[in-house]
Amino acid sequence: MANMEQVTRKKLEVEGFVVSDKMQKTITVRVQRALKHKKYGKYLMRATDYRAHDEKEQANEGDKVLIRFARPLSKTKRWNLVKVIEKAKV
Repeated sequence: MANMEQVTRKKLEVEGFVVSDKMQKTITVRVQRALKHKKYGKYLMRATDYRAHDEKEQANEGDKVLIRFARPLSKTKRWNLVKVIEKAKV
């Protein structure tokens, strides 16, 4: 235990689409990833929903956004909105 290095957590940033903006200052962002099946080699699509803090309420449903990992903001919120990459086409 004498030579234990401190591991710093890097700020993880991911892109996703806003699936809900019904809460105040909170958006739900769906992030998709491709996962390769171990046996068959087929790529499977998996999705994860994250709650992100949107202080200025600038993101709307359908927007493509960039979110960054942050300290716990509430029971389920662990991400902050960095920027809106692309607005949804109405």
